[in-house]
Amino acid sequence: MRMNALFRRAVLRLSERKLIESLFRKHGMRIGVSRFVAAETLVDVLGKIKEMNGQGLAVTLDYLGESVLDPALAEEAALQIIAMLRTIHDNGLQANVSVKLTQLGCRIDPAVSMKHMERIVGAAKYYRNFVRIDMEDSTLTDETLRMTHALVTRFGKQHVGTVIQAYLYRSPSDLADMGKLDANVRIVKGAYKEEATIAYPHKKEVDRQYVALVKSHMTDGHYTAIATHDPRIIEELKAFADRRSFSKDSFEFQMLYGIASKLQLELVKQGYRVRVYTPFGRQWYPYFTRRIAERPANLLFVLKGMLRR
Repeated sequence: MRMNALFRRAVLRLSERKLIESLFRKHGMRIGVSRFVAAETLVDVLGKIKEMNGQGLAVTLDYLGESVLDPALAEEAALQIIAMLRTIHDNGLQANVSVKLTQLGCRIDPAVSMKHMERIVGAAKYYRNFVRIDMEDSTLTDETLRMTHALVTRFGKQHVGTVIQAYLYRSPSDLADMGKLDANVRIVKGAYKEEATIAYPHKKEVDRQYVALVKSHMTDGHYTAIATHDPRIIEELKAFADRRSFSKDSFEFQMLYGIASKLQLELVKQGYRVRVYTPFGRQWYPYFTRRIAERPANLLFVLKGMLRR
């Protein structure tokens, strides 16, 4: 378990080197990035969404980008996300959207991102859709939860929700606060580099808290998005739902584009809701490096792609 934590930290540290970033930005889509990133443009990703919908899979569409410090780029991202909601509606797709607050200027000023979020969630309400506010590193946790609370209160839980990361010690309390709103929460393990003073450093501890958080949110009657690729955890939570006679409409499994595709389809065959987090866009490098850091197998896939060039 310790080796997993060391591997993740090493990959994330290496990814910060400009030479490595330059290499991947130049050749990335040809050497493995396309395994994890569906496309670079909205037009190009539409066909893949339709294909997944045809297989019974719903989609969360994510326009990649984060840590924006230019107000014009934050405005551009907001307009793109609103266009995504319109495109989903116009094409009759089974999809919603995911956003990052730093993509919308939260590092500039939280008020900037709040202004954009009000427009985005307003568009989601108009198009009868839903926006998931992604959880970023721990410096944004309080602001993300505060903004989620305000937006759920104003627009309703059916149009906006957020994410809780199981590796943070604080997450049981945060999830309880979201439960008071009856919020739709995606529960993840967490993929950012965090210190052991605020986050569990070992996989076994993260897994234990992850399962406990999911069971708690489901037991309290809240719609729960179970985001994991771990077959053991999935089987445990399926058995838990069966014992408690939870409707399959009261939760869904969520997985990442390009990972565990066979498992996604098997769950659909079993009658479960499955949603695939599908990123697109040209600002893929931070997302891509987090995927590589999660599993050595992902790094091997990319290295094989580099050798084939």
